[in-house]
This record gives sequence, C-alpha cells and structure tokens, in this order.
Amino acid sequence: MALSISFSRPIFSLNNTISFHPSSPPPRPLCIFKFHHQNNNVSTTTTRYQGLCGSMVINCSSSELGPTSSDPMNSSSRKPQIPSMAPFNGTMNEVGMSNSSYKWHRVLLKVSGEALAGDQTQNIDPKVTMSIAREVAAVTRLGIEVAIVVGGGNIFRGSSWAGSSGLDRSSADYIGMLATVMNAMFLQSTMESIGIPTRVQTAFRMSEVAEPYIRRRAVRHLEKGRVVIFAAGTGNPFFTTDTAAALRCAEINAEVVLKATNVDGVYDDNPRHNPNASLLETVTYQDVMSRDLSVMDMTAITLCHENNIPVVVFNLNKPGNISKAIMGERVGTLIGGTKDSAPARP
Repeated sequence: MALSISFSRPIFSLNNTISFHPSSPPPRPLCIFKFHHQNNNVSTTTTRYQGLCGSMVINCSSSELGPTSSDPMNSSSRKPQIPSMAPFNGTMNEVGMSNSSYKWHRVLLKVSGEALAGDQTQNIDPKVTMSIAREVAAVTRLGIEVAIVVGGGNIFRGSSWAGSSGLDRSSADYIGMLATVMNAMFLQSTMESIGIPTRVQTAFRMSEVAEPYIRRRAVRHLEKGRVVIFAAGTGNPFFTTDTAAALRCAEINAEVVLKATNVDGVYDDNPRHNPNASLLETVTYQDVMSRDLSVMDMTAITLCHENNIPVVVFNLNKPGNISKAIMGERVGTLIGGTKDSAPARP
C-alpha cells in the first residue's frame, strides 16, 4: 500500500488557524472518490476533502501482485513518499513563518485626534490615515493582532468647550465622544480601501454605523485577523481616550499600549520651551506620576501601572514608526519596562 498526501493550496491562510466557532457546526467536507485500474490489478483511490481552510487530496494505491523484477514500481525496496507538513495548531504568516519571533502579539494602538489632523489645514488629513492604514496592514499580515483607540481632539475636545455658552462638562464630553466615532469611521474606510478587514465598536450603541462594544466579540475579531477600532472612549464623561486605551488594553489582554503622538517620545523637560531637553528611552510609572510628565493623564497611567501594561510613546509622523513600535523595535520612549524586555502581564 502506497500513501501520498498532497494539498491543492496551503492549509493555513493569513493569520488563521484551523478552528470552528462553538456556536456553528463544522463545515461539511466535500468528498470525491475515483477508482480506476492500471496494469495488473493495481488500483488507485483518490479522495478530495474540501473545507474552509483549503483542500486535501489523498491518493492510495495497492496491488495484489508480489514484487517482480520486470516491474520496478512493485519493487519491495520502494518506500512510500509522505511529504512533510506544518503542524495543525500553529499560526502562520504569508511566508510560512511563525509570529512567535515578534515581541508583541496583540497590541493596542492609541492615535490622538491631533495626529490625524496632520498639518492642521483640515480636521482629518487623508494622507495621515492612509499612512496609518498601510503600516498597520504590514504588521497584520505578519500575524500580529492590532486594536486601535482614536481620539477626537481634531474635531471637538470636551474639556476645552466645557462652560462655553452654558455647555456643561458632561455634555461637552459626550460631543467629544461623537467626534471619536467620526474619526473611527474615516479610519475604517481608509483601511478597508486597501483590503484590511476592520470593525468599529462604540462604547454606546450606534447600531446603524458601528457595532456595540462587546469584549468577547472584539477578541474574536482580533483572532480572525481583523483590526478593531474602539470609539466613543469609555462611554462615560470625565474620562479621556487615553484612559479608554488603557482600559480596552486590559480588557482584551493586549500586551502593550502604543501611543502615537506628534512628538518623538517623553522628554525630561518641555522641548518647546527648553531646546536642551533630552529624550528619555525608558521611564518608570512612578517617574511619570511624581514628575507630572505630560504623557497620559494620571488615571490612564495608574490603570497601566496596576495592570502592569507597558506604554510606548512615539512620533506618528515619522514613516515606519508605527510598524516598528508594533513589532517591538526600539522607537520612542518605553514606560514601565526596558527596551529589551517588557514586564510580563499577570
């Protein structure tokens, strides 16, 4: 009996493993059997299995005759040829390499609203959103899961408008949350225009334009290789989108918060007022809080500290920085760890 196995196309597709959702039955395979005879009672059976992950062809041949010297195909010295194949429980990228070599496997990217404005001539700069989309696409193809939290300061900042024309702080913050939804929808459209499957989830229901935030659904989207954009902050006034980024990072078990801003990182002084201010490569949570460094608000930093979440602050405007930060390369300032090793999540 000779057995050979061949695949009509790769079993592993991009960022996917062979798994079935528990709420739906596994796909029914398509089996095709073909029988034919060749030379002296040699029969060959071909079975094709077709499923969601690809197709597999198994060829089996057997003979009732013993080995003869005139038929080299029936020689007893001939051994079955079984090609090697990758394990079925691994996640493979497009070149067949595992994503275990990268520092981060699931990240949360925080994009400020001001960064989306670009040169400030308009609320949203399409060049900036396209640059973000292309760099995120490059790393998602490597199997890294990416979630995004967007700010809304380029359109409306609640804390700045509170008290104007009788506008109370809560109402101003809700308007700011709507601004983040606008940015999220724009960024989603940009990403999908270049082939990145993207989902927007909002902290309060806007079912006509986005999904409601459901933690398990968000994690499932990430596992399927989709980018998830979290909008509307935490859904509560008096909390910033930085706090929303720290909260969502903890909820979806992401390994790091990547804060994309208009500066290169964290400085020991304000670089706009002090030209001699130096860029810090690593900073502890305690230093950020005790020295009141303007990186994130204290609520966000405290949440990251309590949940042992490292934060990377880097410049969004430098090409390649997003992909470098997501892949764990040296860029900007790392808060709560070292450049070579980040603290492990509990």
